[in-house]
Amino acid sequence: MTLSSEPLVPPGPAPSGGLVKANLVCMLSMLIWAAGLPAAELVIRLLPAEQLGAVRMLLAAAALLPVWLAVDGAAVLRRANWLKGIGVGGLIGLGAWALVAGQARGGPVTAAVISATMPVVGMALEVLLDGRKITLALVAGLALALAGGVVALDLQAGGASLGLGAALCFLSVLTFTLGSRLTVTAFPDLSPIGRTALTITGAAITLSVIAGLPVASGHATAPDFSGWTVQQFGALLLFSVGALAVSQLLWIISVGKLGIGTSSLHINAAPFYVMLILFAFGAAWDWVQVGGAALVGLGVLVAQGIIPLGRRA
Repeated sequence: MTLSSEPLVPPGPAPSGGLVKANLVCMLSMLIWAAGLPAAELVIRLLPAEQLGAVRMLLAAAALLPVWLAVDGAAVLRRANWLKGIGVGGLIGLGAWALVAGQARGGPVTAAVISATMPVVGMALEVLLDGRKITLALVAGLALALAGGVVALDLQAGGASLGLGAALCFLSVLTFTLGSRLTVTAFPDLSPIGRTALTITGAAITLSVIAGLPVASGHATAPDFSGWTVQQFGALLLFSVGALAVSQLLWIISVGKLGIGTSSLHINAAPFYVMLILFAFGAAWDWVQVGGAALVGLGVLVAQGIIPLGRRA
């Protein structure tokens, strides 16, 4: 998911119908991404985090590269800065690994709730990298988001494993947001599909090396898919091609139409999407988690100035 202070496409006086379509695209991106988190529960303990991350990235890259080739042509692929793509993709790959490792310890709702802090993390990066001024609204928003995350996670019930899972998920947010920001700034001449395919391929290469070295040295065994069921393969495809390749591409398209400010608000619905999906499959409804996720959303709205703290002159 990308971070940029401006839309990727210069905004014009778009008709209301175009804005509605762009918001629907962004909503669909978040829904597909959220659906991948419960799907990951079927495969997340079958492979080590680095191997699952590598397989996930390889499948996503395999889905995106042919589309990029068909849309932009072979010449664009040859001219692309692949070395830089591997470098930026490495950050995204680290974020993907941290998400898998964090969800394995904290569960899909934890991953969704922590990921909902991404807009606030993006603003913090703007303060550090772009000189954005620290305001009372930003500080209050960060505090609300943190409090909401603690409430939704129920650390007392989950113990140290849940706390470590939340920390890994937050590391995923930091690295993924920074990597996505660099995707925009480092490859300004590429199309959205080009940016996505290049960096996801870079992430796949990086994670494949990280996962392959222990196997090559005899410290780990190669992944064995012989005992996997059709349901598990389907879950892996949803987690990889759906929740990564398709979701990321839709996200970049929506940011190009709406800008990062409006688009990033949609990620705050991810915890609710996950809870609704789990509830539909028989899980219990947890009002504490609902309240915590709502508090995270409130914090992000306050931090972005959507909900003002005081009267405006």
